[in-house]
Amino acid sequence: MTNLPTPSTRIAALQAAMTQQAVDAWLVPSADPHQSEYVAEHWQARSWLSGFSGSAGTLVVTQTGAGLWTDPRYHLRAESELAGSGVTLHRFGLAGVPSYVEWLGAHLTDSATLGFDPALLSIADVARLRSRFGDKKIHLYTKRELVSELWTDRPPLPETPIFLHDEGFAGENCATKLARTRARLRESGGDALVLTALDDIAWTFNIRGGDVPFNPVAIAYALVSLHETTVFIQPDKVDATVQAALEDDGVVFTAYETIFSIWPDLPQQSRVLVDPAKTSYRLQEAIAPYCQILKQASIPATLKAIKNATEAAGLRRAHIRDGVALVRWLIWLEEAVPSQYHTEITLGEKLADFRGKGDHYWGESFGTITGYGANSAVGHYSPQPETTPTVRPTGLLLSDSGGHYLDGTTDVTRVVALGPPSAEERQVYTLVLKCHIRLATVRFPQGTTGSQLDALAREFLWREGWNCRHGIGHGVGFFLNVHEGPQRFSTDNRVALEPGMLTSNEPGVYFAGKFGVRLENLLLCVADTTTDFGDFYRFETLTLCPFDLRLVDVSLLDEQEKIWLNGYHSAVYTALSPLLDPTERAWLEKATRTI
Repeated sequence: MTNLPTPSTRIAALQAAMTQQAVDAWLVPSADPHQSEYVAEHWQARSWLSGFSGSAGTLVVTQTGAGLWTDPRYHLRAESELAGSGVTLHRFGLAGVPSYVEWLGAHLTDSATLGFDPALLSIADVARLRSRFGDKKIHLYTKRELVSELWTDRPPLPETPIFLHDEGFAGENCATKLARTRARLRESGGDALVLTALDDIAWTFNIRGGDVPFNPVAIAYALVSLHETTVFIQPDKVDATVQAALEDDGVVFTAYETIFSIWPDLPQQSRVLVDPAKTSYRLQEAIAPYCQILKQASIPATLKAIKNATEAAGLRRAHIRDGVALVRWLIWLEEAVPSQYHTEITLGEKLADFRGKGDHYWGESFGTITGYGANSAVGHYSPQPETTPTVRPTGLLLSDSGGHYLDGTTDVTRVVALGPPSAEERQVYTLVLKCHIRLATVRFPQGTTGSQLDALAREFLWREGWNCRHGIGHGVGFFLNVHEGPQRFSTDNRVALEPGMLTSNEPGVYFAGKFGVRLENLLLCVADTTTDFGDFYRFETLTLCPFDLRLVDVSLLDEQEKIWLNGYHSAVYTALSPLLDPTERAWLEKATRTI
């Protein structure tokens, strides 16, 4: 079927196919078979069906209608793009709006049939669906991928060649990573380990690619047994240099889709480890029934969270270059906003230009979030060409951005005053800064979890009856995904912080319709001291970028906070000034002045 020019005709065709197969509802997530945060065009079925182009959202199609769930970042955009499609917008994140899982649990009748592409839902996703259905006997239909059958001009799988990430940057070769992975596999009682998360695969084999926006990864699977290693990837993506290097480490390459047909070759009663949050339901169904499936967190995910000494050194160097780009952008910003026409988008593009001049730069680590005025209060705001305002020399500008370098990944948020700030803006900024300093300066015992430190960093907001509507920080990869687990600062994270873990420190508070403040640096966990009470750790701040002192109400800072801020600014000036010209150094000297 080829004549499906609009979302309404595509949804109607899907509904016809559903009726033919006796399917009551069809679920289309924003996902790929690897549960990636960013999705290649080949898997953007939800966008193709609905016409909504935002990066986050879930479509549910029934035989009589369709609904799309997306978060507040995209409510206005979705309303515009869904016009005339017949798709109802469910503004998830607003009071009283159920999630799509809750909606399905409430609206599917007993013995109804729910269909979906089993490659796009993880094992954990399906388990959550089943738990929401309760006693209802909901049948799952995965026999045919109805959307794929209709999407005749579907983009092909990405074909970007992979490349080796040099050991001089990685600090460890593939052979030793595989040896450490196999050691953990033995400890877990497994015979084979399935790797599906693209960043896990990239780290394990010291390869990088360009298949997914903002993430230097390649579409692939891997199977690591106690004696063999296979990477499943499109053959044209692997050149002779990469193949020879990895074959020396005992790695065999085979076609991407072969992952679904190799299971009969495994020995009887093989114990196969899978990560239920990252492994697709389709892959679980393909594993031979005589294999025992062991569900646990990915082994490489826990190993790569600990940055080695080479990675830590590279991160420090990358943050110096990133800091230079940020300072040059801040200087340019002061001159450009009063005298030129700029939007949130053009400001973000200029920052990327400055970063692009640095050594070892690969690209942005995520889509830059530039929120001006009231848009700074929108959670994870994404400026769009049709709605982005003209930026003027008044109010606040929030910029959340980052870069990928061969020797590290950065992520930094600053709020700057484009005009004289109000007393309220200075108060809010300073209280968020106090939260930031509290986390940056904490000393904590071994075993301390992300949830404990998350609470610590909220104290000054709680005193005002405010709260940060997101976790205080997330793990960050090394020239990999900017969002990386397993550690993070959030209310529900029970992972203990360990030396080598890289995590963002980004408390924020947002007042809808007015302004928001978020201040973010990256923290490297390091060993601090050992006492009779055990080992203690602290954080090393890697990000090098001045805070806007025009927004700091010094009367709200205690002496220790002033000492930290002055010390931080001194470190910024010392690290960056040798790389700046005299005019830039003069600007930075003022921006980092002692308070």
